[in-house]
Amino acid sequence: MQKSKLTLYIFIALVLGVIAGYLYNVYVINAINTRINAAESSIKAIDGRLADLKDSTSADFKLLKSNRTAQISLRKAADDMREDKLEGFTILSKIFLNLIKMIVGPLVFSTLVVGVAKVGDVNAVGRIGGKTLLWFLSATLVSLLLGMLLVNLFQPGIAMHLPLPDSHLATGIKKTGISLKDFVDHVFPRSFFEAMTNNEILQIVVFSIFFGIATAAIGEKGEIVIKAMDAIAHVILKITGYVMMLAPLAVFGAITAIIAKQGLGILSTYAIFIGEFYFSLIVLWMVIVFAGFVVLRKRVFNLIGNIKDAMLIAFSTSTSEAAYPKVLLELERFGCNNKIVSFVLPLGYSFNLDGSMMYMTFASLFLAQAYNMHLSLGQQVTMLLILMLTSKGVAGVPRASLVVIAGTLPMFNIPEAGLALIIGIDPLLDMGRSATNVLGNAMATAVVSKWEGELNEPVDKI
Repeated sequence: MQKSKLTLYIFIALVLGVIAGYLYNVYVINAINTRINAAESSIKAIDGRLADLKDSTSADFKLLKSNRTAQISLRKAADDMREDKLEGFTILSKIFLNLIKMIVGPLVFSTLVVGVAKVGDVNAVGRIGGKTLLWFLSATLVSLLLGMLLVNLFQPGIAMHLPLPDSHLATGIKKTGISLKDFVDHVFPRSFFEAMTNNEILQIVVFSIFFGIATAAIGEKGEIVIKAMDAIAHVILKITGYVMMLAPLAVFGAITAIIAKQGLGILSTYAIFIGEFYFSLIVLWMVIVFAGFVVLRKRVFNLIGNIKDAMLIAFSTSTSEAAYPKVLLELERFGCNNKIVSFVLPLGYSFNLDGSMMYMTFASLFLAQAYNMHLSLGQQVTMLLILMLTSKGVAGVPRASLVVIAGTLPMFNIPEAGLALIIGIDPLLDMGRSATNVLGNAMATAVVSKWEGELNEPVDKI
C-alpha cells in the first residue's frame, strides 16, 4: 500500500468512524446509556443519604446498602450489555493492536542488538546514550512545566466548584507508587522471555543493550549474530508492512467504538477542557518542532511529513506503541542511521512520552482547581518532580497516564475520586497525547542522529 494512499484511507476511516459511531450511539447504545446514567444517579443519591446516617446498624442503613448493591448490579449488567453491542467494532482495533504487540518486542530486540553492536564499544554506547537522555530529560521537563503553566493560565477546573467527595469513594483505577523496589523490578528483567511475553519495552531494552555490547565484544564470531539479527529485523519490518494494511480498519473500529459509547455530547460537555488541552498540545508541538528546527533546520518539516501516518495511527488507536514499527521505518527513510534509530527509539518509548508528561500535570492541577484546592508554587513544582520520576518506564498504552496520576494525587490530598471527572473523556485526550509521544520520539531520534553526524540523505525505499 503506498504511503499517500494509507494516509488517505486512515483519514477516510476516521470520518466514517465518527459518522458510524454517532448513528450507532443514537439508535443502539443510547437506551443502554440511559439505564447506566439512571443507575449512577441512584448510587450517587444513596451515597449522599448514607453519608448522613450515623448509625450503621439501623434498618434504614442496611436497606440503603442493599439498594446500592442492587443499583451497582444493574449498572454492571447494562455496562456489560453495552460492551457486547460494541464488540464488533472493538475487535477490529484489538486484532490490529495484538498484531502490533506481536511485532514490537522482537523488533525492539533485533534492531537494538544490531544498533548497539554496530556502535561497537561501550564508550560509544555511553556517548550516544548520554546525548539521548539529555534530550529526553529536557523534553520531559519542558512538557511537564508547559502543562503546569498552561493549566494555571487557563484554569479549566475553576468553574466546576465541586464539593470534596467522601473518602470511601473509589475510581477503580489501580494506583502506582514510587517504590524503589518496584522501579528496579520494572527496569531489570528477571527473565528475557517474561519481558518479551509481557511486552516490557524497558526490560527488553536493558537486555538488548547487554546482548549487543557482548556481541560486539566477541569480535568475528559476533558478526554472525549481527547478520542474523539484521535479517530477522528486516523480516519483521516486512511483516509490519502487511500489518499496516489493516490500520484503516483498526482506526474505523476504534473511533466508532469511542463515539458510539460516549456520544458526540461528550465533546460539548467537556469542550472547554478538551479544547484547552489540545491547544496546549499544539503549543508543545511547536516547541518540539522549534527545538528540532534548531538542529535539523528545514529538514524538520520533511520529518513531520514522513511520520504523519504513524501519528494518525497513534491518534486513532490511543497508543503510541501501535505506531512504533511505522516510525522506525520512516526514520530510516528520512536518512537516520539504522544503528541510531535502533538505539534511541526504543529508549524513547520508556523515557520520552512528551504528550503523557504534559497531561499528567494538566490533569492533576485541573482536579485540584475543580475542588477549589489551592496548591502553592512549591507544591506544584514538587508534584512536577514526582511525576517526572514516577512516569519513567510507563508504557505507551491507553490509560497509563491515569495510573500514574492516581498514585500522585493522594500525596497532595487531592481526592482520587476526582478522576471520575476525566475517565469519560480520557480516550479523547489519550488520542492527542499518543500522537504527541510519536512526534517527540521521532524528533529525538533525528536530532541525536544529526548530533552524531549520522543523518544521511533521504531514501525512497528501505
